[in-house]
Amino acid sequence: MFWQKKFESWADMIRSRSDIPLRVDLWNGQQLNFSTEFPQVIVRIPHVSGLRYLLTPSLFNLGTAYIDGKIDVYGEPGAIISIGNLLAENTLKLEGKFSRISRKLRRSKDKDKQAVQFHYDISNDFYRLWLDENMVYSCAYFENGDEDLSTAQIKKIDHILKKIRLSQGDRLLDIGCGWGALVIRAAKKYGARCVGITLSENQAELARQRVEQEGLSDLVEIRLQDYRDVKGTFNRITSVGMFEHVGLSHLTEYFSKINSLLDENGLVMNHGITSTDADNGETPYGNGEFIEQYVFPHGELPHISLALKSMQEGGLEVYDVENLRKHYARTCSLWKESFERNDDKIRNLVGERKYRIWRVYLAGCEYAFNKDWISLFQIVCGKAGKTPDKLLWSRRNLYQ
Repeated sequence: MFWQKKFESWADMIRSRSDIPLRVDLWNGQQLNFSTEFPQVIVRIPHVSGLRYLLTPSLFNLGTAYIDGKIDVYGEPGAIISIGNLLAENTLKLEGKFSRISRKLRRSKDKDKQAVQFHYDISNDFYRLWLDENMVYSCAYFENGDEDLSTAQIKKIDHILKKIRLSQGDRLLDIGCGWGALVIRAAKKYGARCVGITLSENQAELARQRVEQEGLSDLVEIRLQDYRDVKGTFNRITSVGMFEHVGLSHLTEYFSKINSLLDENGLVMNHGITSTDADNGETPYGNGEFIEQYVFPHGELPHISLALKSMQEGGLEVYDVENLRKHYARTCSLWKESFERNDDKIRNLVGERKYRIWRVYLAGCEYAFNKDWISLFQIVCGKAGKTPDKLLWSRRNLYQ
């Protein structure tokens, strides 16, 4: 009775502050509407113990309640995330544990490998159900805005390879190569000699199979290897969706390593997610806390200023920076739609709890990119003070 009265008081407070198209169905048959409009989202609370999650509705608390079955949520995923954020905005203060979390992560090669495998080694079949046919798990490039996902992912790879002026005979290192789409494209279209590295056993196995099927084994090598253990010299280096997992305190070390592997006149492309929070690299209302615990442990997002500073400290000079935040919001939207179309298959493959985690995660990422909580930058650089052999005077070639 205590929790129900407290909940009803909270509901009255929310209704006085905002009109939210939400209905909450309690275990005893009682229904509370938060708007005169038809509800876009319905939350069902099967037991009184579920009330406490709504009384402190950080995105972490709501997400935890959903994936643990303390509440059931019905509605389009984008609407669920939007309404969850409205509840947080109208209940919580942007301070303390609901806004920024302070993490001092102890990193090692073993811990980094475990974190990567936690995320990527769910199963290749899981990712195949909602990614494009080439299984590219990073921001696509929508040149015109109306491309399907597969086309936009190929355009993204080509956009990157054009930026680094890749040509036949170039020696390319792809750090965090995923399932091999970029190195396969680089070898097949440009004749480059490629090394792709990943810490995911599932990715490495499938990437090697794909390289062999394409008849590119003489041009492409896939390694299960930490970037810190790579030796040799490359005149082209790409890193796509990788530096988010390096750690803020290790960014200079990361770019220094890239610098040490780069030919005197080579080019580097770093494509990665950044935070728009310049102080702590976090997102509001427990969003980052949810991702840390359930999706990708030890991930840290730098602000673009920190990324550029760390590149310079690592001995690299930045030549070109492009913001693709809008493109990543669109990518996440298409992933989310594909995920929803295959919901029964995904449930059967990974179980209800994992299904709920990723359903919330993908919708939350789309929301975060649309809200400018996070962004995506492509950065082209080379050794400081050097002049790359194929660096052009303008971007004209990228759009021809």
